[in-house]
Amino acid sequence: MIEISNFSFTYRESSEPVVRDINLTIPDGAFVGITGAAGSGKSTLTYAMNGIIPHCYPGDFYGSVKVCGLDTVECDLTEISRHVGSVCQDIDSQMVSSIVEDEMLYGLENFGVSHEEIETRVSEALDAIGIADLRDRTIDSLSGGQKQKVALAAIVALRPDVLVLDEPTAELDPASSVAVYELLRRYAREHGTTVVIVEQKIALLSDYADLLVVIESGRIRFADCPENVLEHADELLSIGVNCPRSATLCHDMKAAGLYAGPICRNVEDAVGMAEQALGLASASPESSRTAADAFAMTGAQATADIAERTAEKGGAR
Repeated sequence: MIEISNFSFTYRESSEPVVRDINLTIPDGAFVGITGAAGSGKSTLTYAMNGIIPHCYPGDFYGSVKVCGLDTVECDLTEISRHVGSVCQDIDSQMVSSIVEDEMLYGLENFGVSHEEIETRVSEALDAIGIADLRDRTIDSLSGGQKQKVALAAIVALRPDVLVLDEPTAELDPASSVAVYELLRRYAREHGTTVVIVEQKIALLSDYADLLVVIESGRIRFADCPENVLEHADELLSIGVNCPRSATLCHDMKAAGLYAGPICRNVEDAVGMAEQALGLASASPESSRTAADAFAMTGAQATADIAERTAEKGGAR
């Protein structure tokens, strides 16, 4: 469990807190997404979870942050690292070896894992992340997505209770981004690992997260399940956070009086919503025109995909 109470932090070179009055409880095994506008304090919050604050970045620390029962101020960084594994946004800066296998060995050897156990852990981690075939490859021969997976496998081999990832898909294409999230969700479910991700791609967080945390100017603006957070589309937009297009479509259909259910978290949910709305629209020409207007209002590729898939289902009946 991660327990953050009345946490505020001001970097030594700053005059104002970067985060302030943060209160947040994350249960074991949760998949948590943290988002917000640039400079809102997202990364600073995760630095407090993995002990980088205050052990690497000094400053004025108020309140308390406890991870797996450890007070991150009182415990040293090595002890925290045994429970919290981190993958930073700049993967190249995190790599310390030239060969994938050596990268896997580095943390295990530094943590004093026995040689008998190291081989088991390396093999299990590579298999879990699906990159056993990369074991003997050089790091500089890997793609950006492969490097992300190697960094994750190296952390997974340490068997942390918590994974903290800062923009893990920043340099990945959409398909690779989804693959990383699928991998993280599967691993977390199989091992009971808590996952905390800082991410700008709110569509991914909305689809995968149990808890979505939105930071505004160093404070928590929202912390709830994605469906509830996405109800506040206008407020999110006003603080620089865009809703997924599937959620935007839901809002437009609600405004048109064609839908009254929860906000859709992904395209699949939106297809079901659109089928329901189009079924209502078929009742009268006037409703049909309203539905068409609602679809047109979003004007996004995701909406076109939703409409196309819905039409295909309708034609198959």
